[in-house]
Amino acid sequence: MLSVLIPTYNFNVYPLAAAIQKQCAGSNIAFEIIVIDDGSGSALNAENDKINYLHRCSFSALSANIGRSAIRNLLASKANYTWMLFLDADTLPVDENLIKNYLPHMDNHVKVVYGGIKYKENKPETMQLLRWVYGNRREALEAEERQQRPYLRLLTLNFLAHKDVFEKVRFNENIPNVRHEDTLFSYDLMVAGLPVEHIDNNVYHLGLDNSIQFIRKSEEAIAGLKFLLQEGLLPDDYVGMGRLYARLRKAGLAATVSFIFVATRKAMLKNLLGSHPSLKLFDFYRIGYMCSLPASQ
Repeated sequence: MLSVLIPTYNFNVYPLAAAIQKQCAGSNIAFEIIVIDDGSGSALNAENDKINYLHRCSFSALSANIGRSAIRNLLASKANYTWMLFLDADTLPVDENLIKNYLPHMDNHVKVVYGGIKYKENKPETMQLLRWVYGNRREALEAEERQQRPYLRLLTLNFLAHKDVFEKVRFNENIPNVRHEDTLFSYDLMVAGLPVEHIDNNVYHLGLDNSIQFIRKSEEAIAGLKFLLQEGLLPDDYVGMGRLYARLRKAGLAATVSFIFVATRKAMLKNLLGSHPSLKLFDFYRIGYMCSLPASQ
């Protein structure tokens, strides 16, 4: 009935696998849990090997890294059941009903169901604050709000998919491994006419990057988004950053925004790395970074 698929990289995923295995066993369903490390060579895989001793669970490690898109497609190809639940390694169920709450949605319809994400309520230390603030305000949304833009609000760290979805739409393995593969996946779902349902069935996102790491990953994501736009894989109006960038280019203001970004970058970083990071400033940082990238990037 259910294949739980967990890609991981240099992370101890045993607590997640054990928690999900307990929930699946308690739900009296046919299930399997497949965990694959994407070539990290991490010492943490000694702990992850313990997953193989859990009933109906398996862990294996690739010898080389194949990237975020390919690892998810690989996991889907190994799934033996009709429904697949993808979970990121750095998540944990909010409660003991994650699997139970998904069961009513495992019907005969070929679709995707997104359960949502939450962050711990306790404010982290300053160096992790930007990621926590961004996650709480931009990602941890109730299902009713997410359903207003069902495709764009899909995050791939906690979603259920009928196996036939992957017969029509897979994660694109031909793009650079610089993030936004989930954005492209959601757009391709929309183009294919595959429905995305949103429910409140959250997991906690535990892997908070420090602010320096988060900014670096955000820059990678902007470079990835610009590539998708320039290659015509995403239309300009699909995401807000794409719409804004297109307007700036049309108005001849991209170079001006780039100049301001370069001139004020240090001042912006001082705020973003501090104890009161501004998301509006972070938005300008990202559009400024996009404008500063050469056209070929």
